[in-house]
Amino acid sequence: MADITQLQQIATQVRRDILRMVHGAKSGHPGGSLGCADFLTALYFKVMKHNPDFSMNGKDEDIFFLSNGHISPLFYSVLARSGYFPIQELKTFRMLNSRLQGHPATAEHLPGVRVASGSLGQGLSVAIGAALAKKLNGDKQLVYALMGDGEIQEGQNWEALMFAAHHKVDNIIVTIDYNGQQIDGSTMEVMGIGNDIEAKVKAFGWEILHMNGHDMQNIIDTMSKAKTFVGKGKPIFIIMKTEMGEPIDFMVGSHKWHGIAPSDSDLEKALAQLPSTLEDY
Repeated sequence: MADITQLQQIATQVRRDILRMVHGAKSGHPGGSLGCADFLTALYFKVMKHNPDFSMNGKDEDIFFLSNGHISPLFYSVLARSGYFPIQELKTFRMLNSRLQGHPATAEHLPGVRVASGSLGQGLSVAIGAALAKKLNGDKQLVYALMGDGEIQEGQNWEALMFAAHHKVDNIIVTIDYNGQQIDGSTMEVMGIGNDIEAKVKAFGWEILHMNGHDMQNIIDTMSKAKTFVGKGKPIFIIMKTEMGEPIDFMVGSHKWHGIAPSDSDLEKALAQLPSTLEDY
């Protein structure tokens, strides 16, 4: 397994992939993808037990669901660099007849994708269903999910939170990307989600942890701690603080970069801040 330095190097290369993919397609969502790059790199290269020889049922392996499907550039880069499909296929992002569509979809049969995700607010429900299925089947492996903070403006999430706690779905670890930004502005301006997500989710009966999404060691340590709560009767929820666009200086913290592609000059400036650590596709 990769050590912290190797994980940081992979995450840097993943960020290069994200920028080049969105620039090449002239469309996509770089901000949240960049912000979650450390987390998803840690998940696939350190935390999860998973198999690039992909099977849809995920029996006897950990499985992951991306609820905020618009950060697909990140998901595709991590899958490719984990061995699920050729890295060169990243060149086809958002192209006609590509398996790498703007939001992950199952119709393309892309290895690593178990559910279409683009309609925000649905991924948590799907992940909870998969976790419950693992419990019913006697499968001891875990289900992981990532969602955006803007997503909790969707009411379906609160029913899902209530359901998971009631049914003691204690083999799921859900992480929320708490960056405070969405496509039209800050989450507080668009539809205030309140200052205390912890109090809300805890009131629904979940175990709560906090994590710095840009500190690789803290990510590894927090995910390890989360696993200690598995099987203890409560689902697990991690509030991950990130900055949209991290670490690109002209992108950080701005909702502007939620869903626009970098220009040629933007790409040049951004890549200069991310030294290549692996081979570019």
